[in-house]
Amino acid sequence: CVLDLPEKLKSYLFNLPAWNYVRCARTQSLHGPSPVTTFGPKACMLKNPKAVMHIQDPASQRLTWNKPPKSVLIIKKIRDTSLLQPFKELCIFLTQQKNMIVYMERKVIEDPAIANESFVSIKKNICTFREDYDDISNCVDFIICLGGDGTLLYASSLFQESVPPVMAFHLGSLGFLTPFNFDTFQSQVTQVIEGNAAIILRSRLEVKVVKEYRENGSVEEMSLVTNGNKTMQYQVLNEVVVDRGPSSYLSNVDLFLDGHLITTVQGDGVIVSTPTGSTAYAVAAGATMIHPNVPAIMITPICPHSLSFRPIVVPAGVELKIMLSRDARNTAWVSLDGRKRQEIAYGDSITITTSCFPVPSICFRDPVNDWFESLAQCLHWNVRKKQDHLSSEEEEF
Repeated sequence: CVLDLPEKLKSYLFNLPAWNYVRCARTQSLHGPSPVTTFGPKACMLKNPKAVMHIQDPASQRLTWNKPPKSVLIIKKIRDTSLLQPFKELCIFLTQQKNMIVYMERKVIEDPAIANESFVSIKKNICTFREDYDDISNCVDFIICLGGDGTLLYASSLFQESVPPVMAFHLGSLGFLTPFNFDTFQSQVTQVIEGNAAIILRSRLEVKVVKEYRENGSVEEMSLVTNGNKTMQYQVLNEVVVDRGPSSYLSNVDLFLDGHLITTVQGDGVIVSTPTGSTAYAVAAGATMIHPNVPAIMITPICPHSLSFRPIVVPAGVELKIMLSRDARNTAWVSLDGRKRQEIAYGDSITITTSCFPVPSICFRDPVNDWFESLAQCLHWNVRKKQDHLSSEEEEF
């Protein structure tokens, strides 16, 4: 207990940086780890003195800045000609009117679609980076996504710890996570720069894939080697999917919760998702939809060979572990937000917990209204023809 410590040590602990203290204080609490409230170099969440039990009302979560933002990362769909004009307008607005430093991935600026004279002046004011090579975690104050939901998922994958605030414009095929319309982008971006915006903290999953050492095997990912095993760590926004891959046999994997075997999944696979991911692959597999502010992890079987296997929701603080069963006929495959797909063999394991580093997504209105608006617009939730009211004559019968 902190109260039993000497005064000097207590003073030291309470003055540690928030992100450092949270990361060291990971426990088995059913409520999960407290998310960090600083995002990138300058952004943080405005504290609400009326918060009850340290749980802030989602509608009161607001963005604020410690210092005025000076840099922005633009995430754009590659080879999409429909985005050329919005992309150009946004770059000119940020560099010339707002005097911002603009970052983007090198393959975006090298896209043949923008290799023309009209983009020459823009390229001079843009800083580029390479995924998996350059670290921009301390360079970017906030992020703007142009495209569909995949652009926000990609932005999340670029930051393995604190994520800068993300503003996502709906310019793709699906806009569940992208609430902003580009028509009024100048006023909307200006409000964000001035710190006048609501945010929603989308929890992520911290995933560790441990592969047992094999003489003939190789792991291409960047990894840590412990006791001969290779451990790869990821931050996942939507879901972890474990499936049977190309095999014709049922998937057969054991699911552990805090070290206890709770069930064996026999079917096409299993989905472990965040509340944000509950409206993605999970809902297509029959799961319920969970608001992103709910601290939880959802477990959804994919075509289970059992009529009684239904999706379940577990507390955000638990630790899940997935391994091949001893009598499994084939290996399994795992993918993380639809990327980094890799084979899981005997002796390998996947450990999943709630991450301390959420994605602060900037809202169009507020977390509650935006979510229900997305349900209606993207999934047509509860859309039906309404019944006609009864006339006075019909009511008598």
